[in-house]
Amino acid sequence: MSIAGYNHTVADRFMRYVQVDTQSDPASPSQPSTEKQKDLSRILVDDLKAIGINDAELDEHGYVYATIAATSNKNVPVLCYCSHVDTAPDCSGKDVKPILHKNYDGSDIVLPDDKNVVITTKEHPYLKQRIGDDIITASGLTLLGADDKAGVAIIMDLATYLVQHPEIPHGKIRILFTPDEEIGRGVAAVSMEKLGAQFGYTLDGGERGHLEGETFSADGAVVTFNGISAHPGYAKDKMVSAIKAASAFVDKLPLNEWCPEATEGKQGFVHPVQISGVLEKATVSFIVRDFDTAMLAKHEERLKGIAEETVKEFPGVTMQFEVKEQYRNMKEVLDQHPQVMDYAEEAYKRAGMKADRMSVRGGTDGSRLSFMGLPCPNLFTGEMGIHSKQEYVSVQDMEKAVETLVHLAQVWEENS
Repeated sequence: MSIAGYNHTVADRFMRYVQVDTQSDPASPSQPSTEKQKDLSRILVDDLKAIGINDAELDEHGYVYATIAATSNKNVPVLCYCSHVDTAPDCSGKDVKPILHKNYDGSDIVLPDDKNVVITTKEHPYLKQRIGDDIITASGLTLLGADDKAGVAIIMDLATYLVQHPEIPHGKIRILFTPDEEIGRGVAAVSMEKLGAQFGYTLDGGERGHLEGETFSADGAVVTFNGISAHPGYAKDKMVSAIKAASAFVDKLPLNEWCPEATEGKQGFVHPVQISGVLEKATVSFIVRDFDTAMLAKHEERLKGIAEETVKEFPGVTMQFEVKEQYRNMKEVLDQHPQVMDYAEEAYKRAGMKADRMSVRGGTDGSRLSFMGLPCPNLFTGEMGIHSKQEYVSVQDMEKAVETLVHLAQVWEENS
């Protein structure tokens, strides 16, 4: 089966969706963290209804649920295709101006609104594989939002295609668009009962052909130092600064190992992401990452040891060490359901690609969904240079992802 003759909507949808500001906010306790994420979600509900999916709905938590009805009489497991609507807090997502570079010629791309922002093939070697494609970038002042509006547009185009081609046999497919993935709360309030799927796939990966079935396991750690306050004019032998203790603690962290700047592949790390405080109390927040879940406790024990060593240097300072689970390596679940990856690999093959099984030095909504009962690897979208003004995506990559999803639905139907 080929969809070569299909008039894709993915590029037009993508360029429209990225113009909606959906940046999430890690400092906000609300669900979703920013109301503006719902601006895009409402558009998606309207677009889904416009193509004939009448049960599309946006709930109070910011989740969009919808159904592509089954066309097969077989008892096919219900699949979920999932992407997130929010963009990262790392770079502005307001007033995005998408630019389509037709028939990319392999040269460096200078962005017009800030000519100091250049997407080079040296820094982005994947561009060399996309010569001849149509490349979409932002204008130089913002990120693009391909992470993960490329995934959103791909799922929307897939839904359009399947609704237009009811002769293609497939089971029931549930669509899920989530908020707040970029701040680690993407599926915090999702209703698994309402979703009603048995297996899932997130569309949030990068290069064409990448198939991601392994992620970090992740914890968050917070180290709190308590000092002793005194008037600075009369502080001798009384004042103990929590700020100085926290600073000394951070200074003891290794620079050449055990940190993101010095690790790659399957190496884990501990990374300070925020420091704040006053004289009496200072906190340092960390993310702790490793592909081996058992290693998290060892990293945390080492981190706590450094904190305890610091406390000894500041008589009067006390310390609290807190750890909170964030997500776990999806491979632990996917290994129990090998068909989820195998069927995806077959779909890639039918779409003319060799699947490259990859490990993600990060996490996706699929990490948490897998442990919530929905085994859920991550598929490619073409999104590259993410979280930056140099973000870009190939239109042809997005179209290939649509084709892959069509094949994937058929593979599940055939094997049911």
